[in-house]
Amino acid sequence: MRCFPAVLLFVASLVSATAPQAAELLPAEQPIETVIDHYVAGLLAKDKINAAKQADNATFIRRLTLDLAGRIPTVAETQAYVASTSPSKRVELVDRLLTSVDFALHHRNELDVMLSPGRGGGDELRKYLTWAIEQNRPWNAMFSDMLAGDETDPYQKAALSFVRSRARELDDITNDTSVLFFGVNVTCAKCHDHPLVEDWKQDHYFGMASFFHRTYIAKKDRIGEKYSGDLKFKTKKGEERQAKFMFLTSTVIDEPQVERTPEQLKELEEAVKKHMKDEDPGVAPKIEFSPRAKLVEVALRDGDNSFFAKNIVNRMWARLLGRGLIDPLDQITAANPASHPELLDWLMRDTISHGYDLKRLLRGIVLSQTYARGGQWDAKTELPEGRYFAVTRPRPLSPKQYGLSLLIAAANPNQYSASLSPDEWKKRREQLESAAGGLASSFEQPRENFQIAVDEALLFSNSSRIENELLRDSNDRLIGHLKTLKDLTEQTHAAYWSIASRTPTADELAAINDYVTKRASDPQAALKQVVWSLLTGPELRFNH
Repeated sequence: MRCFPAVLLFVASLVSATAPQAAELLPAEQPIETVIDHYVAGLLAKDKINAAKQADNATFIRRLTLDLAGRIPTVAETQAYVASTSPSKRVELVDRLLTSVDFALHHRNELDVMLSPGRGGGDELRKYLTWAIEQNRPWNAMFSDMLAGDETDPYQKAALSFVRSRARELDDITNDTSVLFFGVNVTCAKCHDHPLVEDWKQDHYFGMASFFHRTYIAKKDRIGEKYSGDLKFKTKKGEERQAKFMFLTSTVIDEPQVERTPEQLKELEEAVKKHMKDEDPGVAPKIEFSPRAKLVEVALRDGDNSFFAKNIVNRMWARLLGRGLIDPLDQITAANPASHPELLDWLMRDTISHGYDLKRLLRGIVLSQTYARGGQWDAKTELPEGRYFAVTRPRPLSPKQYGLSLLIAAANPNQYSASLSPDEWKKRREQLESAAGGLASSFEQPRENFQIAVDEALLFSNSSRIENELLRDSNDRLIGHLKTLKDLTEQTHAAYWSIASRTPTADELAAINDYVTKRASDPQAALKQVVWSLLTGPELRFNH
């Protein structure tokens, strides 16, 4: 994890991290999209910045389908949306995608990457996320499942893989929980108190660590908690101190004192030892006080839940807009204020009051004009900073998004006709999800300042896999489909609809015509090169 000086100003952020009085914000009954546009427009007007025009229909359906379905739209979907004259077509499209199998799979993939950056959470966590999304399980309930679930329930047992995969390293489980669920990087407070901010001390780092100190992993990856055990640490002055169960808001949980006889204490100790050593340990001994369960309780209760709520709102916003209202995402501090603090507070309040329904939050964001802005900017004026959200910034596709989009773009578009029934599409989409895994494993997960990796460039330039999977001229592939069309103009239009989700410009038509004409001895090979250039170019590689 990164360690920024701003993190060490955490305590100064405690006042700003709490929700403002409701009277300071727009009314709670306002639609999410209306509130977003109000606050974003307010900052634009204040700083005298004009926003980009709204994206055209073809650009919008491509962007939205990538964001809600994890893939580019099919030709049939794009052309139907562009041709539609329904005044409510945008809402209808959003609601169709949110209820589709595509959304369930993509949302699962996105949460998997969010919870296990750079590696994915493994089969168990994906199993849980798949089930939870199908149930539209609230985010607070998912958090509880992942940190303090019941191992006797098969899905909650799978959810506990979040803890199970990290519990052997106390730093890992402490840092990851703080960053991923609360948007606070506590790493820098492990070794010493902050030299300038008196209240930001090692107590906060070890206070969070104390909630996991008693967790252990038995054989067969069974998880349990000891009934006792103190976490001690040394200050920079060498003084030994016992950590309290302290949440990020400085709230301390006092462990209940239970009177036990020496025989009872010995029995508890032996039960834990037996569970830790057994070859087939089964479910852990039941304990009266679970530190992990107490962490969930304090993190979600009124007055202490601002970090949890702000973090998930900020991460969902960043997923759709390319950066958070607070950026970086692990720096929710007073030293790093939100670009639109009232908007973040309103969304936080709304998310809490509607039971942490992430689907509802995502719907509101994508229905806003802020989300639907175009990516073209007048070169005569300076491009505004990203915090204004005045223009859409290109976002690199995730490995799974790119793998799925390549497969759809390179396929014969007739395979994905508008006549496919929902059941037929569900089967087809699940097949694509499985097939895209192989390609996805060749791509890097995008990070800050993303650049195309050398391995990816070499894959597209030299690999027979690309030739065999994407560029073969069989009837089920785009190349084979193009061969059945009557002329180059029709072929070019078909290629652009399949790969770029739009019609080619006059300049693009002229350039391709010139390229293929100069290779008249083998026009099919030239057309294949055109398709290759579109498949491997930046327009398909990015959401824009």
